[in-house]
Amino acid sequence: MAEKKPIPNVVLPMKSLLVLYSYHHNNTEKIANVFAKVLDAQIKTPRQISPEKLQGYSLIGFGSGIYGEKHHISLLDLADKLPQVTNKKAFIFSTSAIMGKAKVAQDHSLLREKLQSKGYMIVDEFSCKGFNTNSFLKLFGGMNKGRPNVEDLKDAEEFAQNLKQNLQKKMKAKPKA
Repeated sequence: MAEKKPIPNVVLPMKSLLVLYSYHHNNTEKIANVFAKVLDAQIKTPRQISPEKLQGYSLIGFGSGIYGEKHHISLLDLADKLPQVTNKKAFIFSTSAIMGKAKVAQDHSLLREKLQSKGYMIVDEFSCKGFNTNSFLKLFGGMNKGRPNVEDLKDAEEFAQNLKQNLQKKMKAKPKA
């Protein structure tokens, strides 16, 4: 008979999902595709996911372009419908015409507040420039043509790698009951 060996402390893989709305130039989708590869995550639109189905994921990224200094309404509406949770890990991401630490914090504030009010713990946030041809900008060929670019995608990959490593460290450090 084989000798029984102790079962090592096994960390279950992180199950990740990206909830994405990307439309005009698919700027945010380009970023989400990089995140999905690193985090081994599925990508769904707000219409493709029911709030209850989010319970099965250990990490959820919520992202869209920025419209009038906030995320797309479909993402905000989904956040309103989410059930209450306890410290479910989430991150926020976006692409926008205008950057800056204070600007991004303001752009993300409404979604961040909605998620936190439902019990989500925002573990990090990411934003980069995106090509914009809204309003009068289309008359001049747009703003931030070619964005997100190779460097933006590299930054997105680094962000996702760091996010994954930090969460895995926390999962390993968590004592098992």
